[in-house]
Amino acid sequence: MELISINVGLPREVDWRGRKVLTSIWKTPVEGRVAVRQLNLAGDQQSDLSVHGGPEKAVYVYPSEHYAYWREELPGVDLPWGAFGENLTTQGLREDSVQIGDRLRIGSADFLVTQPRMPCYKLGIRFGREDMLKRFLQSGRSGFYLAVLREGELGSGDPIAFTARDEHGVTVADIAALYTHEADNQPLLRRSVELPALPESWRDYFRKRLRSD
Repeated sequence: MELISINVGLPREVDWRGRKVLTSIWKTPVEGRVAVRQLNLAGDQQSDLSVHGGPEKAVYVYPSEHYAYWREELPGVDLPWGAFGENLTTQGLREDSVQIGDRLRIGSADFLVTQPRMPCYKLGIRFGREDMLKRFLQSGRSGFYLAVLREGELGSGDPIAFTARDEHGVTVADIAALYTHEADNQPLLRRSVELPALPESWRDYFRKRLRSD
């Protein structure tokens, strides 16, 4: 498992449907060692903190393996690392094997896997396609967020190691599936509401869908 690229970006204003929108979805790969802070990476900043950022969404990870799929789905579209707004482009970490609550070490920083990404309309702005949000969700290629357990620094080429695996065994893909095509999977819903690392907003959402029988 390896860190392929580090990507950062600052808020910028773009025109969308006749109005100005502030977004940080455009990320650019950077070289050298990059500091990891509690809420983000050095040189990176989220725009709308009501839905982006915060301790549970400090760093967004996207598997490099998904880029081949998107190059087929979006022919002719330039897809450099960071194209999906991710901070870390990785190799060897897939949603169906990474679990909520897993702990990772990259460089000298430690992280906790918290949740899949549920994109907002700004992903459509980034690609200039109104159908991008739906296509992203249906693809099952969500990526995932990390909380920072220990600040440090990292760089492209750094190995990625699990320092602990969560005992509940619920993957990032499982949580994303509950939001999309497995909305009534009661056994999985019951397991998911017991995940300490899953943000309370997610657990609340799942509790409301649990049947009492």
